[in-house]
Amino acid sequence: MLGRVFKAYDIRGTYPDLLTDRMAWQVGVGTGRFVLEVAKATGENTPMMRTVVVGRDMRESGPVLTEQLIDGLTRTGVSVIDLGLVDTPMIYFAINHLGCAGGVMVTASHNPPNWNGFKIAGPKARPIGEATGLADIRKHAAMADIRTIDEPSGRVEQRDLWKPYAKHVRHFIREGGVPTRTKPLKVVIDASNAMAGTMIPKVFGDKGELAENYLPGLELITLNMDNTSGEYAHPPNPLVKSNMRMTQEAVIEHNADVGFCYDGDADRCMVVDDEAQIVGCDHLTALLATDALTRHPGAAIAYDLRSSKAVEEDVRKAGGTPVRGRVGHVFMKAAMAEHNAVFGGELSGHFYFQDNYNADSGAIAMSTVLGLLARNKKKLSQLIKPIARYTQSGELNFTNEEPQEAIDKLEDEIASDDAIVDNLDGITIDCFRKEGWWINVRMSNTEPLLRLNAEAKDRQTLNRLVDRVGPMLGKRVEH
Repeated sequence: MLGRVFKAYDIRGTYPDLLTDRMAWQVGVGTGRFVLEVAKATGENTPMMRTVVVGRDMRESGPVLTEQLIDGLTRTGVSVIDLGLVDTPMIYFAINHLGCAGGVMVTASHNPPNWNGFKIAGPKARPIGEATGLADIRKHAAMADIRTIDEPSGRVEQRDLWKPYAKHVRHFIREGGVPTRTKPLKVVIDASNAMAGTMIPKVFGDKGELAENYLPGLELITLNMDNTSGEYAHPPNPLVKSNMRMTQEAVIEHNADVGFCYDGDADRCMVVDDEAQIVGCDHLTALLATDALTRHPGAAIAYDLRSSKAVEEDVRKAGGTPVRGRVGHVFMKAAMAEHNAVFGGELSGHFYFQDNYNADSGAIAMSTVLGLLARNKKKLSQLIKPIARYTQSGELNFTNEEPQEAIDKLEDEIASDDAIVDNLDGITIDCFRKEGWWINVRMSNTEPLLRLNAEAKDRQTLNRLVDRVGPMLGKRVEH
């Protein structure tokens, strides 16, 4: 049973048929034993290296799963600092702020309300995935037996870290300097009836008033802030365009400067510009990277390999070093650390910051955008337009019974002699310089699908490319 909820990067399943209360207890035991193993192996067997922070999102199953998780942790002798209802980035902050062994967030991110799960991080908020500890946790969890394990010996403490967390997040608004706008920024925020509904008032103030003059003014128009009723105006997944509609409509209605829509645990947000257009996350990566490079000349910028060619071009133009990374937060955080990158972005809406322990944060992404707009006389749509200069397919999905075989054939079928081909994640075939296009095809980490991302210098070239490549990949599915 445990094997069905352990994924490559986290633990997740529908509650209570796949993910049960007993499994939460087992995960607690498995995590606790892993923490103690790491402390012993590294020689850092201090009280804080035997302490983890725990938080949860708004799901109805959250309290009981958290209770069982904590019981399992403390039965191994590990102590727990319970943060209560928080966004996932708060866990990353707390691990570093307190200097503890790691943390567990009880969440299923953007999945529907009947799902739940666990995101686990280690020291300094490093992600724990299959190859970096999750397999060990699963092994320990499978062997956990209530009949043979001791009574809880680790202590449990409730702690409120919202004040230092808010100070940390708001720092990113003023990071680039003093605002030049005298008119308040009008900002739409759709919390998706999820954890942004708790985070936004705690961090930015109930009425949008920022302490210590972080901005001359910030007018918040908030949507779907209630996360206590179990009712959702739309699913908490901003990657689905239909879920962005309320944000777009509110930007138009209120003549707002920008809009943000958050996912379930508020580690991701999607952005809507002043013309109510959804901003591509790769285009936003390029914009924020260029801004960051004004403060960190020559620095590295990490981005996932599905991103527009404009990201690489604009980073180089700004004097930075572009670093292509594999898809997924584990790989992006590793790329950030390896190359000492100051900023990173993914198409999925995850944005990573060196000054946030290389971790992703929806709140800090929003702060960074607000700070940039406050210092810039141009509107967001005007800043994005020159970046969105190429035509993109978006992510297209195909079912295929032999996906690896299809990937292997692509190079022989469509790559010219001048193509640049790599297998960093799936296969990337780059014919951009001479033919004006590139593609990436990769297998999904979570579903039996091939995913195609393509880009070209014009729509006609892109259409011909997709018509040619699509049939090689299998049957296209709407996703």
